[in-house]
Amino acid sequence: MTESATASRNGPRPLVNIVTPVGMLGYGLKEQETAQAIVDVYRNGALTAIVLDSGSTDSGPEKLALGTMSAPRSNYVKDLTHLLRLGKLYKVPVIFGSAGGDGSDDHVREMIKIIEEIAEEKGNEQYNIKTVAIFSNIDKNYVHEKLRNGAVSGCGAPVPPLNPEDIDLAPRICSQMGPEPFYDAMVANPGFDVIAGGRAYDPAPYVAYAAYATKTNFQDTMSEQKKKLFGAFTHMGKIMECGAACARPKSQGVTGIVYEDASFDLIPHDPASRCTPLSVSAHTLYEKTRPDILSGPGGWLDLTGTTYEQMADNRSVRCRGASFTFSRDAGKNYQIKLEGAKVQGYRAQYMGSYHDPILLDQIDLVLDRIKMYVNFQHHETRDTWEIDWHVYGRNTIEKTTGKPGEIFLIGEAIAPTQELANSLVATARVASVHIPYPGMKATAGAFAYGLGGKMEIPLGPCAEFCIYHLVDLEEGEERLALESSPETANGLYRQETYTIGRGAPPTPPLPNEQTSSESSPVVKPGKIFSIPHDDQPDPSTLPVPRTLGALASVVRSKNSGPFELTFDIMFQTDREYYMVKEAGFLTKANIAQLYELEEKEVVWSGFFDQALAWKATIPRRVRGRNQPNGGFMESDVHGSQKYMPLFDMALPESLVAQLEALR
Repeated sequence: MTESATASRNGPRPLVNIVTPVGMLGYGLKEQETAQAIVDVYRNGALTAIVLDSGSTDSGPEKLALGTMSAPRSNYVKDLTHLLRLGKLYKVPVIFGSAGGDGSDDHVREMIKIIEEIAEEKGNEQYNIKTVAIFSNIDKNYVHEKLRNGAVSGCGAPVPPLNPEDIDLAPRICSQMGPEPFYDAMVANPGFDVIAGGRAYDPAPYVAYAAYATKTNFQDTMSEQKKKLFGAFTHMGKIMECGAACARPKSQGVTGIVYEDASFDLIPHDPASRCTPLSVSAHTLYEKTRPDILSGPGGWLDLTGTTYEQMADNRSVRCRGASFTFSRDAGKNYQIKLEGAKVQGYRAQYMGSYHDPILLDQIDLVLDRIKMYVNFQHHETRDTWEIDWHVYGRNTIEKTTGKPGEIFLIGEAIAPTQELANSLVATARVASVHIPYPGMKATAGAFAYGLGGKMEIPLGPCAEFCIYHLVDLEEGEERLALESSPETANGLYRQETYTIGRGAPPTPPLPNEQTSSESSPVVKPGKIFSIPHDDQPDPSTLPVPRTLGALASVVRSKNSGPFELTFDIMFQTDREYYMVKEAGFLTKANIAQLYELEEKEVVWSGFFDQALAWKATIPRRVRGRNQPNGGFMESDVHGSQKYMPLFDMALPESLVAQLEALR
C-alpha cells in the first residue's frame, strides 16, 4: 500500500478515488491487481469508482464507416466479466465512455447485450445491475442545419471544411460529449452500478464522477475554486484515460486520488512500476497538439502553472496547479467535436520480396514498369483506380556478407469495386514476377511470394475520415435530455436505463457506505505477468551523443487526432534540456525541413519546461499530401514510427562540444 492510498492525517482531505484498470476497455486487464488497488484506497474514506476509456481514432476510420469495434467482441466480454465482478464485490460503480471504440449507439447497445449475457452466466445469479446507457449519435439533419448556419469549423488547421456530401456519405455521426451527460445520468440514477457511455471526450467520465462524488455542480463555474477543481478533475482524467502509461516502465492500471485543495495523486498498480514527476508531466504531452492549453468540450485546460511532486513512497506523484475555464465564462459557445467516416472504395493487396542485387538497384524502374503494365491491362475500364507500393528494406546491407539485403513489397490497390481491386493486384503480381529489367538473369522470375498461401488478398471497403469538425451548441444542448429537469430539457444526449440480472436489488448504501477496509474481501493471488523493464544504459558509459536520438531520453511520435502528427522530445536532466533549448536548433523551420513542409504548415512548436520537453505538431501526410490516418496507402495508422527523422537529427557542433566538456 502506498502513502497516497491512505487518508492523510496532516495533509489535505481526500475527496474521491478513481481506479483505472487499463487504458482501453477490451485490451485486457489484471483483476487481482485492480482489486488490490480498490482495497488500498478504501482506507481514505472517499467515494471510489472504476472508470476507463474505450475509444480512439488511432486505429483509423473503419469503426465509424463500417461499424466494426476496436477489439474482438470476446475481449469486451472478458474485460467486462472482470469489471462487473469487481464492481459487485467492492460495491463500486463501473463507468466507461466511447463504447466499442467509436462510441456509436450500436456499440453502446452491444455493451449492454454483453452485460446481459454475463449476468445470465452460471455463478452470477445474484447480479442485479442498475445500468445506464448514454447515446451520442447526432442526426444528420441537425448537422446540415448547423453547417448552413455557419456553426461548424474544422478541428485543427489541417482539417478541410465540411461539405454536405460528406455528411450524407457518413453512415453515422458521433459527437464527443463532455462530462455533463455522464454527470446528469449519475444524478438522475442514484445507486447506478454501470454507465456505458457513447462517444465522449476521454476525460469526460472521470470529470463527471469526480464532480458527482464531490457534489461539485456545473453552475457558477467562474469561481477560482471551481476552476481549480475542474482543472484537477480534467487533468487527472487526461492522464488516467491512458492507464499507467504515465509510469516507468509503463504498465496497465493506475489510481487517482483528488484532494480538497485541488491537488491529486497518481499511483500505478503494478509494484514494478512507478510514477515520477518527469513521467507524469511528460504524459501531459502525449497525443496532444500542444502541451500547455488543451481544448475540449465546453472549455480548455490550462497546464502552464502545474507542478509535480514525488511522494515519500517513491512511486506516487502529486499534481497541482491545473485550471479549467468554461467557454461560457469567456463569452464563447460550448463546442463539441463531430466524427464521421465514409467508404472511398475497395482495396486489395499482394506481397513478396526481391533479393537479386541486379534488380535491387533498379527497384524504382521495376515498379514504374509494373504500373505501366497494370495500366495497359486495364486501359478499357472507365473507373478511377490507383495502385502503389509500400517498399521496405531499400538500400539495406546484410551485416554478415556486406551484400545488398532484401526488399519487401506490399502492393496496394483501390478501386470502386472489390473485383477491380483484385484484378489490379493480380496483374501487378504477375508483372512483379516476369517484368524485364536491364541486366536481367533470373528469367524464371526474381519475386518471392505466396505468404500464408495467398497470391492476393482482398481487403474489403477502404474507409476515410470525412468529419472531424467542431460545432457550436445552443445553451443546454450539451446536457442529457431529461424530462424531469428543465435545465437539461434541451440536451442532445439520451439515456436508457436497465436492471440487468435476476438477483434481488441491493440495499441502497448511505452516501459514503462503500465496502470498508475492514470488511473488504481478501484479494486472492492470481496468475502474475511481470512487466518488462525499460532500464536505460548509464549515459557515462556511452559515446558523447551526436544525434538527437542519442541525447534524448524519450523520442516519440503519435497521432493527435486523425489529421495531425505530434512529436515529443524529452531529456533526462535539467542541464541537458536547457543546453538544447539554448542551442536554438529545435525550431519550426527545422521541423518543416525535416518533414518536407512549409514553415507555416507546422501547427505548433515549442518547449515545455515542466516535462523537460520539446514538442511539435504537423499535418498528417501520406505520399506528400495531407491525409487522415487509416486511408489508402496507410502504413502507420498509430503514427508511432514517424519520429525517425528527428531521432537521426544531427546536433549542432557547438552543443556536442558542450556535452564533451561535461565528461
